[in-house]
Parts: sequence; structure tokens; C-alpha cells
Amino acid sequence: MAGGGDELKLLGMWASPFALRAKLALSFKGLSYHYVEEDFKNKSELLLSSNPVHKKVPVLIHNGKPICESQVIVQYIDEVFPDAGVTLLPADPHDRAVARFWASYIDEKLFGAWIPVFRGKTEEEKAEGVKQTFAVAEKLEGALSECCKGKPFFGGDTVGYVDVVLGGFVAWVHAIEEVFGLNQFDAAKTPLLAAWLERFDELDAAKEAMPDIGRLVELEKMRQAQAQAAVY
Repeated sequence: MAGGGDELKLLGMWASPFALRAKLALSFKGLSYHYVEEDFKNKSELLLSSNPVHKKVPVLIHNGKPICESQVIVQYIDEVFPDAGVTLLPADPHDRAVARFWASYIDEKLFGAWIPVFRGKTEEEKAEGVKQTFAVAEKLEGALSECCKGKPFFGGDTVGYVDVVLGGFVAWVHAIEEVFGLNQFDAAKTPLLAAWLERFDELDAAKEAMPDIGRLVELEKMRQAQAQAAVY
């Protein structure tokens, strides 16, 4: 129970960066919830009925009412539980708009750049994905400088909305480095992001939500082997 009679249930999948984002928001807000692990090959009736449009995780069910899409879930949690834990969305309307802009950028550009790295059929496609990944990191370096104003996080002294949105990808950032040797937040190229990553990793609320990196590495190695086998 989240307190005050609120019942929270999160439908997720352990390796999903988007489900992790919802977990992080709940963790930073200090909210308790019931977690339901979904099997993508055999999706539950609860998932299909709760998110009939996309049939994807995460889905947050609050007192029987479903909320879908990870960014929407994070904003919902912050709005419904304003006094719990840290405040994620900035109070100032312009700052809030800026945070939402960078959150959208992360989903559109960072995740998009990863696709050819993961699934590129040729070395050229993979190399282009790596190039785009570094280009996105440089943009995020500038965003962090703009948003943090010399403080540790996008949200300032404490984590905010953009920290949680980017934080959903942190586990995969580490896994990608191990599998592909790709250090996306290189201290030489993006020192602010590299320092941010270290600080984020050390937060207790982040540690509580993070999946096992070794397990992610094994999952991706298995996917790579399956993709390679399909070629021959």
C-alpha cells in the first residue's frame, strides 16, 4: 500500500528500461507497490485489458485504474503524491516545459540511436548507431549543464524528472559498455554526464530499483547469438 488507502500495482518486465523508469519514480518517492512481472511471450489478461492500445509495459494501476506509458506514469506519480519523497517535476512552468522537452529527446534520440547498435545488420549500420549515440550524449551534456546550474543532477540538488527518465536507461548503459565496448558517457567527451552517472549509481533509491547488470549482459549476448544464427 502506498499509504492513505492508495493501492499501487506495477506491471513490468525486469529488463525493460521503461519499466525501470517507473520503478525509479516509485523508489524516489518512497512509495510501496505490488510488482507483477510480465512474460512478453504470454502476456497476462491484466496487461492486455489495462493497456489495450499498445499491450506493453509498464502499466501502473492505482486503485484499480490503469496509467500507461512510462513518462506519463512518472508525471502521474509526482502529481498524485506531491508530498512523498522528492519532487520530480519543477514548480516553474518554463523549467517544467524544458524538463519535458529533454525527456522526450532522450526517448526519441538516445533509444533510437541504440537500435542500430543492437540490431544493425552491417558494420556500417552499427558504426552509424555508435556515432549517433555520441552525438546524443553531447546534446545531453549541454542539457545537464543548462538544467543543473552547477548542481549534481538535472533536477538540481536532488534528482528530478529528467534524472528519472534518463535513469531508466542507466542499467543498459552499463550493459552496452560490457557487451559492445561502447562507453557512451565518456569522461573525456562528456565529463558532466560521466559524473552524473557515478552519482546516480550511488543513490540508494536507484540501487533498490536497478536490475542485475550481469543478467542484462547475458540477455543481450543471447539475443546477439540468436540474431547471428538467423543470418546463417
